[in-house]
Amino acid sequence: MTRYSVRTPDELRASRRPRGHSCWGHLIVAPLWAQTGANLGTLLRTCDAVGACMAVPPHDWVSRALRKGNTLPGPSCIHRTGNPANWLARERDRGATLLGVELATGAIRLGDLQPARQRTVVVLGHEHRGIPDDVMDLLDEVVEIPMVGRGASLNAAVAGSLVLYRLAGLV
Repeated sequence: MTRYSVRTPDELRASRRPRGHSCWGHLIVAPLWAQTGANLGTLLRTCDAVGACMAVPPHDWVSRALRKGNTLPGPSCIHRTGNPANWLARERDRGATLLGVELATGAIRLGDLQPARQRTVVVLGHEHRGIPDDVMDLLDEVVEIPMVGRGASLNAAVAGSLVLYRLAGLV
């Protein structure tokens, strides 16, 4: 007798909460300085899994990368930004919490991060240079992901996915 059985896609869909509209608005991941289209496709899948939206700069290559990387049926919730710092400042003025994912003095550890209870924007920096200094000054909190290996950091898609799952209260 088998203790476990794989659930069918129909069973999985039936067990999930219904989406009211395309923008869930509670969690937004913002890879505003991403350099790799593959990271955007991976993050878009995570957004769908946790009920988050994605904010991206309006560069032509970003639109192409999202089309190529989106393997999900139906539309995804994508916010297009202009200037990243200005967009983040407007989000903060509207009451959103800005949470940076960065190796920084005073950052909280991922394991201590509590699920988000209000609109939260997860700010991801450039894969090599991180979050720009002028944007660091806008952040309400910074979270870092502890590592025991030789690498200094994770790529943007993996780091963003870990933080989104934690903020969504799913881990």
